Amino acid sequence: MNVFLSKLSLRSRYWLALIAGLMLAAAFPKFSIAGFAWVAPGVILLCGIGKTGRQQFWMGYVAGLAHFLTSLYWLLFIPFPAGAIAAWLALSGYLAFYTAIWVWLCWKIFTKLTARCLVDNGDQNFSLGTIFLRTTWRQRTIWSLSCAVIWVALEMTMARVFGGFPWNFLGTTQYKLVPLIQIASITGVYGISFLLVWFSISLCSAGMLLVQRPQPSRAWSGEIILPALATAILFAVGYKPPDHEGSVPKLKVALVQPSIPQTLIFDPSQNETRFEKIIQLSENALAENPDVLIWPEASVPPLTEENFQTITNMIVSHHVWMIFGADDSETKETSDGQRRTNFYNSSFLFSPDGKMAATYRKQHLVGFGEYIPLERWLPFMKWFTPIEGGFTPGAGPVPFQIESPRAKTSVLICFEDAFPHYAREHVETDTDFLLNLTNDGWFGKSAAQWQQAVDALFRAVENGLPLVRCTNNGLTCWIDKRGRLRKIFQGESGDVYGPGFLLAEIPLLSPGEKRTPTFYQKHGDWFGWSCGAATLALALLVRRKSPIVT
Repeated sequence: MNVFLSKLSLRSRYWLALIAGLMLAAAFPKFSIAGFAWVAPGVILLCGIGKTGRQQFWMGYVAGLAHFLTSLYWLLFIPFPAGAIAAWLALSGYLAFYTAIWVWLCWKIFTKLTARCLVDNGDQNFSLGTIFLRTTWRQRTIWSLSCAVIWVALEMTMARVFGGFPWNFLGTTQYKLVPLIQIASITGVYGISFLLVWFSISLCSAGMLLVQRPQPSRAWSGEIILPALATAILFAVGYKPPDHEGSVPKLKVALVQPSIPQTLIFDPSQNETRFEKIIQLSENALAENPDVLIWPEASVPPLTEENFQTITNMIVSHHVWMIFGADDSETKETSDGQRRTNFYNSSFLFSPDGKMAATYRKQHLVGFGEYIPLERWLPFMKWFTPIEGGFTPGAGPVPFQIESPRAKTSVLICFEDAFPHYAREHVETDTDFLLNLTNDGWFGKSAAQWQQAVDALFRAVENGLPLVRCTNNGLTCWIDKRGRLRKIFQGESGDVYGPGFLLAEIPLLSPGEKRTPTFYQKHGDWFGWSCGAATLALALLVRRKSPIVT
């Protein structure tokens, strides 16, 4: 491997970085080749070995750009070509900087950790042999752990800066490994990302040592002992026999998936057709006598008096609870005496007597989809979006209390289910399940629906309760508290994107029972913030002139 990497031209290394980025993208849905997530971060990092900091940065950027352009291809399905292309390029280009910073900072940390070793040997070259043959196991272990810490810190930043985009975090690739992902109930999804990066860097270190020190030396095996042991322990601790729900109370829900293309949602002439379609699907679902009828986000055209009367008549005639998403508005008088109307992306709970029982207004809005960022200072930004005006964010979570059978849920609208730190704020000790209403009709039949569902899956594990998703065109499903996709809507042809409805029975708490909060639900992103603090400390160490003696 030493000979191989030393002979690689700079251009070839950029190609290797691109391939590693594509491997990383393939670890996420729809490909879901989860094994790539255990390897790709280490390969991305190896591309920069022995090169200058600037070259390492740009190799990381190439890998990140390949990853995000591929995994976020579904942005091109937005039915507004100029905005779709601009969003795809701009978002991918921005997110790629996180990968670039990770590669650059990891090698800076390595240089500091091994500086004393290299000085003592009188060699300042960054050849593969120099770096990995003259360093100690302790130094390499500290480095691999540091790389994992930095990765998590950058994911934490990604989830918060510029409104946040917590999409496709590395840990979500392991959603099928149910025992392993239970650690998210303590660390959040960030703990799984940490493990994957630690394992990947250690595995690459082992591979390099194996090439440099062939038989009979087995020093390479020591590189993977700790991460392999940690993985085995997490599997063992996270394993649990299948649940026997037995006689626990359940709520029978009917989740309607209308599958309305976004172009029709934008077309006022289609409002009546849209409404008739979802009413017909609902009547079919109500024939199964559910306790609650649920419609997704953006399911209702402008709520005219006639439409409102049709909905309430349906509720009363079937004596059913109902939750649906629709636009909402409120006019208030401002401090200067003017009247201002605010518009909201809302969800509503209606009781069986046709009266509104609760309203939740979406807090975390989507840039260019629900508001135009920096519109006051950069008015040309409106050219990149079809929306004419913006929504106002809501004030906070609102519990939806259902009676007979007793159930309590809290609604997350659109991609609010992708934010770990927001979702936990919606959970109380007597919350039975989380409910996500979303509209991914923007993105056609693509991987976006699967990626968001996988992101949401971790909110169930983190908070230790089921999560139900009602969507416009997929994935309408429910997920149990261990993160298992228990039931997914599929049409007669097996299409998850088409119209129809899904019936599901959601287990509830017993009357008077309180849910024991998970460690994550109680303490939040303690692990992620710890990694952030450690990364700041590492960054300060990089600025020190003296080497770190280990």
